[in-house]
Amino acid sequence: MLSVWADRGVFVRAVSVLSIALVCVMGTVQATHSHPENSTTSHHTCSICATAHAGLSTQTVASAPVLVTAALAIPVAEVSVSFRPAITQFIRPPPAPAF
Repeated sequence: MLSVWADRGVFVRAVSVLSIALVCVMGTVQATHSHPENSTTSHHTCSICATAHAGLSTQTVASAPVLVTAALAIPVAEVSVSFRPAITQFIRPPPAPAF
């Protein structure tokens, strides 16, 4: 069981490093790509150029501060009743008494 968690940690680290490397590579590609001389018009289609103009939502949402905590559940007295269902269907009859 412990080796499963250890392997998962290695997997998560590998995916993290590969993701960071992909972000760095794509940033370099976006910064260094170029177009031929005849594509100086503003309506040329380039998906890499489109990423530079795709805006992110930078609006901030202000929420009211919480000043008082509220109870989410009403505490009740703990009742300790054990639930044991009565089984009436048996798969075989009880053993016969030995005389």
